[in-house]
Amino acid sequence: MLRARPDSRAEQGGEDQDEQTVRVARRRFARRQWARRWLAWRPILVALLLLGLAGAAGWLVLFSSTLAVASVRVTGTDVLDTAEVRRTAAVPLGEPLATVDLDAIAARVEGLAPTQSVDVSRAWPDTVRIAVQERVAVAVVEREGIVRGLDDEGVLFRSYPSKPAGLPVVRMAAATRSEALAEAALVIDALPDDLSGKVDYLEVRTVDTISLVLRNGRTILWGSAEDSANKAEVLDVLLDRKAQVYDVSVPGQPTITR
Repeated sequence: MLRARPDSRAEQGGEDQDEQTVRVARRRFARRQWARRWLAWRPILVALLLLGLAGAAGWLVLFSSTLAVASVRVTGTDVLDTAEVRRTAAVPLGEPLATVDLDAIAARVEGLAPTQSVDVSRAWPDTVRIAVQERVAVAVVEREGIVRGLDDEGVLFRSYPSKPAGLPVVRMAAATRSEALAEAALVIDALPDDLSGKVDYLEVRTVDTISLVLRNGRTILWGSAEDSANKAEVLDVLLDRKAQVYDVSVPGQPTITR
């Protein structure tokens, strides 16, 4: 009896298919292994990348000359000279903009008498900006032939070659303190327009000793700025009486001296 011989080509095809299946399985296994390794290493690599970027950014901002101070911009000056502000500010040119001490610059500029307030900021990439708000004169002080501006805080901050029109005049004693000048500024602000137009000058000795000298030579003892509205109302009635001195320092008990 004859037996069928196995087909060698079929056997070879089966072996090739098995090998291909093994190779595919190995590749899939390798990809899974790589994926697992990548998942494990990815946070570390991302962290290293971020750390590198942060380090580069830190070096660029804190140490590189790319973002160093190259200019100073001053705004808001009228009385002050911008060159004087720059000299006083002493901004360190060439140093990294991020490390400049803005508070120290502001403190130096605030030391200038005409400066009421100042805002110092960084204007990237290379500029320090100094915005000055100057004091505004509400009166002038005449003393020993010198005319100076007085602001609403009682600060003398500038000089005038002569008395400017529209500003009341304050005369002070040698021992008058800044608190008394500030009080005088409050009195000026509280005076009604009709009375203010009659005043030749204010005379200030202390906080409680402020007088108004009118253009007709009469004197008003005003006292402090407290209760100025009532003082003005009482004075409006008293001025109808002929006198040389009107005392409204205590508005509830006014007196006149002929």
